[in-house]
Amino acid sequence: MRNPKLGRRALLKYTVIYVAAAAVMFVSLFPFLWMISTSFKPTSETFTRIPRLIPKNPTLDNYKMVLGETMIPKYFLNSLYVAVLTTAISIIVASLGAYGFSRFRFPGRTPALIMILGVQMFPSQVIIIPLFIVMKNLALLNTHKSLLVSYTTFTLPLTVWMLKGFFDEIPRELEEAALIDGCSKLGAFTKIVLPLSLQGIVASAIFAFIGAWNEFMFAMTFINLEELKTMPVGLTSFFGRFTVEWNPLMAASVLFTIPSLIFFALVQHNLARGLVAGAVKG
Repeated sequence: MRNPKLGRRALLKYTVIYVAAAAVMFVSLFPFLWMISTSFKPTSETFTRIPRLIPKNPTLDNYKMVLGETMIPKYFLNSLYVAVLTTAISIIVASLGAYGFSRFRFPGRTPALIMILGVQMFPSQVIIIPLFIVMKNLALLNTHKSLLVSYTTFTLPLTVWMLKGFFDEIPRELEEAALIDGCSKLGAFTKIVLPLSLQGIVASAIFAFIGAWNEFMFAMTFINLEELKTMPVGLTSFFGRFTVEWNPLMAASVLFTIPSLIFFALVQHNLARGLVAGAVKG
């Protein structure tokens, strides 16, 4: 016979867990909800004695102004171009590098892995001046190439280590069977290893994309031309010397978050599984 006390205790336990989870979710989502609310508010409702989450007189004027009277659409396309290309380059290079570290034993392998991880430990502020000098000497300032080089440099260490964990889990026997059937080493890599590591590739890709999409400091330092600026830098155009255009800023910020939300929605299944699966082996 079931003990009623155990049933009540379990009910209380799960009630506390769900209430705590709901509270954490509300705290996490509230700034985003307030941003959306402000983007639909007229200026007269932005600063009121009693704040309202739901606008009393919602309007699309802020979005019309952002899309029609500013360079936000151009900044958006620039960010999308840089982020997608950075992600593609990072995944291609990291896949080859991680496969080499996973499958081959060579002198200096462990120190090289540690050195790659050490790059991730340096904050961008430490190397931004040397990078600026390098970009200037290579005539890459005021080009998107400077962002691609710097973003890829900072995303590669993490993606290499993540993908190496996935490649370590794939049995070597599968590749050996493909080689016996006539595949080359590259063919076995592309036809066997990569498809089996899809979840890890997705997890690595989303980290590379988000990192490139949100980056501000390099974009602010290397790019001065308005038509080449990315979205994070473009959002600063709403900050004046004495005032901030909060409503258009929030509308532009909502547009800025859309690609990240779409990306997460498309790959969330593979992302959740990928983050756990690659952590079994080092």
